[in-house]
Amino acid sequence: MIARVSLFTSKRDYLAFLFISASILFYSLLINYNEYKKLTRFDSHLLKAKVLKQYIKTSSKNGRTYQVLKLKSDDGLTFYTTAKKSLQDINSKKIDVEIWAGKISFYEYMTTFYANSKILHVENDLSVKSILNQHISSQHADKNISSLYYALYTAKPLHLDLQTTFSNLGISHLIAISGFHLGVLSALLFFLLRPLYRFFQNRYFPFRNANIDLFIIVSSVLLTYLLFLDSPPSLLRAFGMLVIGFILYDRGVEVLSMQTLFVTVVLLLSIFPKLFFTIGFWLSVAGVYYIFLFLIYYKNRSKIFQFTLLPIWVYIFMLPYSLVIFSNFSIYHPLSILWTTLFTLFYPLSIFLHVVSFGDLFDGVLSSLISLGEVGLHVELSYEFLVLHVALSLALLFIKRRA
Repeated sequence: MIARVSLFTSKRDYLAFLFISASILFYSLLINYNEYKKLTRFDSHLLKAKVLKQYIKTSSKNGRTYQVLKLKSDDGLTFYTTAKKSLQDINSKKIDVEIWAGKISFYEYMTTFYANSKILHVENDLSVKSILNQHISSQHADKNISSLYYALYTAKPLHLDLQTTFSNLGISHLIAISGFHLGVLSALLFFLLRPLYRFFQNRYFPFRNANIDLFIIVSSVLLTYLLFLDSPPSLLRAFGMLVIGFILYDRGVEVLSMQTLFVTVVLLLSIFPKLFFTIGFWLSVAGVYYIFLFLIYYKNRSKIFQFTLLPIWVYIFMLPYSLVIFSNFSIYHPLSILWTTLFTLFYPLSIFLHVVSFGDLFDGVLSSLISLGEVGLHVELSYEFLVLHVALSLALLFIKRRA
């Protein structure tokens, strides 16, 4: 078997790649700055946006109750605004809105900002995503379970109480669509399409490369799904890594390496600099980093050993991130190791069951699981601890390389 080569073999290769990436980043920042100037040129700006979140909040200062809206414009701008308590439920709907964002900074534009607004029009036409969510809802009596499947299939955010419940159970990463879901979907599509492709290939185009053609088909389906979900950061990272990984694999370059992760992260940040300020993106990167770190340390151990220990390894190293960001824990939290393993089977099966209108098959189990997470502890870790954890995690890579 021919050994695969490394992508970078010298410092010159690294410098050339970084120079190209820096050039792309500079151009991307220019585009973003130009869009920022358009937004802030006048006191108010008209936008078409989608309501990502809508919830009621009471001010601790004056006791006033109002609604908070998280909006995403058609050109990818994400921001918060407020509305009267009496506003109807417009969650997931498209709206025409006038915002006053003339005084926001470029940093706020690149992250997430607040702007006063006035809703001009609410579109009542059902989108494909809304129709899909209605189909899901029709199969469940429990609204919490419907919300769970909304999050799994259409990336609709959970309400705060349900977020806390899943955080107590340590399975927030399973509910929010991420690279894990993309990996399961890509494997499922490849498994289903390969026999069909082989049938036609043997009869009509035996000269074609099956791996390349199947990758193009699968990646096209996944790209369509990514755009349908409005490109969640963690899913964007996973798709970028999938494409880069296949290109490298097809050219005989080692894929399961830190170089692949490094190239993916740098290129995505260069093209989409707003990802730098997105927690979901960095959590996704951290998860992949610890998987690769595990493979570096235990690459010579048996597959059974790797399959058994890998989920425990990732759970332990990702736990500080969970506690710093969410601060939720319960006695059932460590069982997320088991839930993560079972989810690989549950996810594709649940999709099939919803397609054939038997989506309520697991409702009893899911209701019991949700009830387990209703009680939890508040365990808070400082950001200083997380910085130390990240530093030690990076040090483990260099220690192993020198060993």
